Amino acid sequence: MKTNQTRLRQVHKVLAPIVLLPLLLTLITGSIYQIVDLGGKGDAYDWLLDWHKGHFGSLNLETIYPFLNSLGLLIMVITGISMWLQLRRRARNRSGEV
Repeated sequence: MKTNQTRLRQVHKVLAPIVLLPLLLTLITGSIYQIVDLGGKGDAYDWLLDWHKGHFGSLNLETIYPFLNSLGLLIMVITGISMWLQLRRRARNRSGEV
């Protein structure tokens, strides 16, 4: 039978690569667009803003893309913090046993 720790690791391991690409795309396109917009050339790079919002040509995910990004990030944060806390708890228990 699988422990909670094993389940957390599996969820984290499976979702990490799936969540990584959209988050990186959002981060990079948003940052680059902000830089070019501050330089007064934002209109020439509206396609970056489209990608940032989840509009990829004929595939338009603008209505759900931010929610999927935030849900994926939230799950990664929760599973990551849970695993970290379990490691700390285990380390504390080991040092108390000595």
